[in-house]
Amino acid sequence: MARGDLRRTLTAKVQTGQRLTMEEGLALYAEPDLTWLGQLANLRREQAFGNRTTYVVNLHLNYTNFCVGSCLFCAFARKPGEPGGYEMTVEEMVERIRPLRGVPGAEVHIVGGLHPGHPYRFYPDLLEALHRADPGLHLKAFTAVEIEHFAGLAGRRVEWVLQDLQAHGLGSMPGGGAEVLVERIHRKLHPAKIAPERWLEIHGCAHRLGIPTSATMLAGHIETPAERLEHMDRLRRAQERGGGFLAFIPLRFHPANTRLAGLPLMSDEGVLRDLAISRLMLDNIPHVKAYWVMAGLEAAARAQWFGADDLDGTVVEERITHMAGCLSPAGLAEETLRGMILEAGREPVRRDALYRPLEPLPVEGDASCASSS
Repeated sequence: MARGDLRRTLTAKVQTGQRLTMEEGLALYAEPDLTWLGQLANLRREQAFGNRTTYVVNLHLNYTNFCVGSCLFCAFARKPGEPGGYEMTVEEMVERIRPLRGVPGAEVHIVGGLHPGHPYRFYPDLLEALHRADPGLHLKAFTAVEIEHFAGLAGRRVEWVLQDLQAHGLGSMPGGGAEVLVERIHRKLHPAKIAPERWLEIHGCAHRLGIPTSATMLAGHIETPAERLEHMDRLRRAQERGGGFLAFIPLRFHPANTRLAGLPLMSDEGVLRDLAISRLMLDNIPHVKAYWVMAGLEAAARAQWFGADDLDGTVVEERITHMAGCLSPAGLAEETLRGMILEAGREPVRRDALYRPLEPLPVEGDASCASSS
C-alpha cells in the first residue's frame, strides 16, 4: 500500500475506533514523519481525555536493593556485602511516608529487590504498618516478580499471597518486571526471572481478585520493533480476557552501570515513538503514562502531544533508574508538575491512584481548555 493510502487508512481507523493490526504497527515504527505519528496518537488521546493531563501525589519506597536475581539490564541490585547495598526497616519506611499522611488520594509506590533474607511475613507486616500509619494512603506495591518470590517464601500459591497482601492493605500493583514479553528477550537478559507467560498469569490472577495493575515495557536494548509490538499485542489480548490493566507505561532503558553499558541511550524521538504507537495499538488499556523519571522531563512534556494522558506523579526519591545513570530529578514538587503540564498547553488534573480525578474537570467549551499545538 502506498504511504499516502496507508496514512488515510490509519487515520480513518483511529477516528472510528478500529483496532490496528501488527502489520500496521510495524508501518508506524517505520514511519519517518514523527510529527504525523504524534498527531495520529493525539487524535486517539483527545477522543478519550480531551485536553487534560493527570498526575498523582505519590512517593516511591524502593525498600532494598539486595536481590537474589542477576538481570543483565539491572544497575540496582546488590548481593549482601557488596558496596552500595541497602535495606530499609519497616520503621524507617513508616517515617518516610510522613509527608503524605492526610493528603487526599496520595499513593505510596513500593518495589524492591528479591531480598535473600527476609521471611514472607516481612511483606504483609510492612503493608499493615503503612496502612495503620494512614489508612487513607493507597498502597501500590510489589511487581509480579516479587509476588512470585513471596509465594516461594510462603510455600503458597500466588492467589493466596495476593489475597493475604490485599487483606493487609494492598490496593494495586505496579507493572514492573514485564521487560519485553517475548521469550527471546527473557532467555537472553533475565533467564532466572519469571517468564512472559508467568508475568501475565500473575497479573491475571490479581485482576480476578479485584486488584488493578499497570503494565510496563522496558525498551531500548536488544529488542526489535516487532518484539515491542508482540509485547503490546499480548497485553491487549490479556486485557480482553479479564481487564484490570489501568495504564501502560513504556520505559526507556538506561544502560549505565549495567552489563549492557555499551548500548546507546534511546533518543527522545524513540521515547515519543513508543508512546505514540502504544496509544494507537493498546486501544483497550485506558491510560498511557509518560513516566518522566525514565523518559526525561523534556520528552515527558512533549509526550502529552504524542498520546500520553498521564505524567505519573511527584515520585520523591526514586532509586532504581537513578542507579543506572538517570539524570532526571529524584522527585518533583506538585507545582512543578502542574507548571510542566500548563506550559505544554494542557490542563493539569490531579488524580488518585486509580486514575479518578480529584478536582473539577474543565467545563466543556471553556476557552481555557482549548487545544493548542
